[in-house]
Amino acid sequence: MRESVWVLRPENENAKTLAKELGILLEIAQILINRNIGDAQDVQQFLFGTLENLHDPFLMKGMQEATDRIKQAISNGERIFIFGDYDVDGILSVVVLTKALQSLGADVEYFIPDRLKQGYGIKERYLENVLARESSLVISVDCGIKAVDFVNRAKENGVDVIITDHHQPGSSLPAAHAVLNPVLGSSGYPDRNLAGIGVVFKLIQALLESEGKASQLPHYLKLVSIGTIVDVATLKGENRLFVKFGLEQLEDVNNIGLKSLMEVCGLSGKKITVGDVGFRIGPRINAAGRLGLTDLAVQLFFSKTVEKTEEAVRQLDKLNTERQKIERKIFQQSMRQIEEKKLHEKYKLLILGCEEWHRGVIGIVASKLKDAFHQPILLFSYRDEKASGSGRSIKEFPLIDCLDENKQYLLTYGGHVLAVGCELMRDRMDAFKKAVNVFSDSKLTEDDFKKKIHIDAKLSFDTIGVRFLDNLQLLSPFGVGNPKPIFLTEMAEVVAEPKTINGKHSKFILKQNGKMFEALGWGRSDWAEKAQRGDLIDLVYSLQFSHYLGEERLNLSLEDIKIR
Repeated sequence: MRESVWVLRPENENAKTLAKELGILLEIAQILINRNIGDAQDVQQFLFGTLENLHDPFLMKGMQEATDRIKQAISNGERIFIFGDYDVDGILSVVVLTKALQSLGADVEYFIPDRLKQGYGIKERYLENVLARESSLVISVDCGIKAVDFVNRAKENGVDVIITDHHQPGSSLPAAHAVLNPVLGSSGYPDRNLAGIGVVFKLIQALLESEGKASQLPHYLKLVSIGTIVDVATLKGENRLFVKFGLEQLEDVNNIGLKSLMEVCGLSGKKITVGDVGFRIGPRINAAGRLGLTDLAVQLFFSKTVEKTEEAVRQLDKLNTERQKIERKIFQQSMRQIEEKKLHEKYKLLILGCEEWHRGVIGIVASKLKDAFHQPILLFSYRDEKASGSGRSIKEFPLIDCLDENKQYLLTYGGHVLAVGCELMRDRMDAFKKAVNVFSDSKLTEDDFKKKIHIDAKLSFDTIGVRFLDNLQLLSPFGVGNPKPIFLTEMAEVVAEPKTINGKHSKFILKQNGKMFEALGWGRSDWAEKAQRGDLIDLVYSLQFSHYLGEERLNLSLEDIKIR
């Protein structure tokens, strides 16, 4: 494991002015400036914004055309066909759009490709599904921005298409009736960071507001918040509002499917956090798509009986357990290959593949390997002469740029800066590996592989009191774009012998300036072996609340330590 580099953000003079203007602590003002939120009005909205601060959906190019066409379809009794993706963002986008359109009286059907058999995206052959169901309007959710051939064939057959997506386009846009995608330079929309379900929510907002039914909008935020969190969207701007108010509503759920899901996650009656969604709710929904049973997750939210929902949730829970077993096996095999062959020392971009690896799970494993080695990685599953890949990257290396540069080797590809998917013929793998290694060698330096811990502020233990914690809470929910603040405390004394927990983690009791805290090093049992009672250490950490025997406890979650 590479040594981390501590980067303490410089103190900003504007923090003092901001703290005084808004009546917040200096450390909190400094954190906001670290997040590039320094204007008093922007801070006010960030801390205290409401749903009234949502942008006008008609600022997004294509919104008027989309809503007019949907209203026409509803008025004429046309069947609307929704195409979705098989991840959480796509599944929940299908659910919320179907429910919203049905509430307006629409005749709606949906289709989500089988991840394992059909792969990602709207393929030209899927038009047969549309025509067979006599649909005259297709709406894509969380996909479709590259579906040029499908849209052309649909138009030839008298079918209109509305694209809603948030992925990067190809060389040309589909000639659809309307394209809703905030990442497009021509979109004109002020928030480019929406997840797929966020774009769908803007469409629903436009429809409901134009029909005088805006009061129904908050109802959809429960699922919108889940999709936004699990898709790892930036928690600023509208995403922050979706998640902030969606999490509040998850504490009081009426949908029996979602209620059953939360029960099996052990979240009934509890205050729901971003972590609860990301690590408990999301993986159970995702497991269905990853293992080829997407419709099980969709139907969970449409079920009308407790018996059906409980059975569906049991199956999702079982699928998630199965997914975890498969994931552990692939991770262990990958780690063994990397470490035995010292691949992480030979190559800047790690590429591994195997016939036995499950195509639906390799993305999760790639993410864990990326975290373990702080290197970009592509994992491939080989089947029927094809290599299906999933990649994850560090922020220093936009992986989608690497695929763009080497697209001549690929059958299909897509994704984001830090997460991609692709497919190529297996006999082209050697040439592809050589080409991407040349590209990564030219872009990455050894310094890029050092994990950098960006520290928001120095903190003394005696500062951590009720007022500080109340101020800190205003910054939540935390996630990408608004990470949990990281603090540095120097010269803390280890007042008890450090302990190892379950052979994996370390636990310290630390004292500084007369105040003591329990500090936990997750996955770093080696720290407990290096330190001893009486040592003075510098530590970087975030603050973490846990519940034990009905009581809420505050711990320090260690990012790194240095023994004096």
